[in-house]
Amino acid sequence: MKKEKKFKNKKTKDSIPRLKTVGFSMLEMLVVVAILGMLSLILYPNIINSLETRDLESTSRDVLTYLHTAKFQAVKMKYNHRVRFSNQPGYWVYRIEREESPGEWNRVVEYPEKSINRKFNVTVSLPNQCIIFSPLGYISNFTVNQNRVVIQSPKLLSRKQPDLRILSVFAGGSIQYQKSQT
Repeated sequence: MKKEKKFKNKKTKDSIPRLKTVGFSMLEMLVVVAILGMLSLILYPNIINSLETRDLESTSRDVLTYLHTAKFQAVKMKYNHRVRFSNQPGYWVYRIEREESPGEWNRVVEYPEKSINRKFNVTVSLPNQCIIFSPLGYISNFTVNQNRVVIQSPKLLSRKQPDLRILSVFAGGSIQYQKSQT
């Protein structure tokens, strides 16, 4: 006869199934948080500069687009069109107007009035604070000394970044866009 071995199900220390630990220790998490904190402190000024630069660019390009729109509308409709700037308390607004009859200017409702964020310093150096485009696309109220709109960001100025966007108009109807630093 064969001897049967009886196996007892003895539980020993080594036979207990262990749970595999998954995750990170508290020390590892603190190191990662500290590294992220240092990176954000280092990169914060660059992020702020980028956002401010984008905002200044966007605002300046909006004004430039509006000027081009007025010029194209003047040529298309065969009427004088102007972009009129007006200084409201603390900010500037601009709109397109059409000269329906001599001396009678009406707002072009297809192009709503826009404003320039009050955080920017704006200098409008134009005759009667407007640019008038003739039906040929020329500037009919051009003067050499009054031919520009300057938009400045005080934040970029304080960080010694290019802080000015200059829109200069010329008698032939062309518009120059420049970036510069004061």
